[in-house]
Amino acid sequence: MVDSVVNSYWWRGQNYYDLWWRGTWEKEGGGCTLNHAVHHVDLLLWLMGMPKSVSARFTNLNHDNSETEDFSTALLSYQTGTLAQLTASLVHHGEEQELIFQCEKARISFPWKVCASVPLENGFPRKDIETEKLIQEAHDSLKPLPLEGHAGQIGNLLDAIQTGSPLLVDGTAGRNTLELIMGIYKSAQSGSETIFPIQETDPFYRSSTMLPLLPRFHQKTRSTDNFLPSDISLGRKG
Repeated sequence: MVDSVVNSYWWRGQNYYDLWWRGTWEKEGGGCTLNHAVHHVDLLLWLMGMPKSVSARFTNLNHDNSETEDFSTALLSYQTGTLAQLTASLVHHGEEQELIFQCEKARISFPWKVCASVPLENGFPRKDIETEKLIQEAHDSLKPLPLEGHAGQIGNLLDAIQTGSPLLVDGTAGRNTLELIMGIYKSAQSGSETIFPIQETDPFYRSSTMLPLLPRFHQKTRSTDNFLPSDISLGRKG
């Protein structure tokens, strides 16, 4: 693995944060990094494991009724020298979400796309049709998953209870996801690199000591108990 890019792109209007509990560190716990990109962080860690460190920045670009961030970007560094880029956003029209893995011989991504290159004499790329074909054939040979999404997660949990089979995502995996997100917040708040694991004496180890340190990008001034029923965007279908 050479480089990975994870884009958790969403779009939410200004009034999204008018709901009473949204847009405060104390009630929501965070902005788009925690509440929208969390599933992409899950997938990244499942595929690549915990990084050794992270450097990040965050801000609020377009939601003036929210204390929390609506945009963050982070660079994850691994012991192997591999890098991963993670961006979380609530300001991207179109909500394109993707995970891209650049490897030695080819690129693969979700939504599914294969690209492979070999060098010409001058070092510029030429399309490697044979490698692309081999990867595509391997992909096409996989059996479809019997369950996906929430049904798949609940099914895996029920199987674990009934048969003792291992969970695909256990408590340790969930904790790692939260630790990485807290590391992003720590780096963005301090302007310095966060080294993992975060120590128990670190203010970012617990919410009670972390929350007072985080910036309030805006003061929450509008609040509504609930919204009328309407469509909920789940992002682009891959």
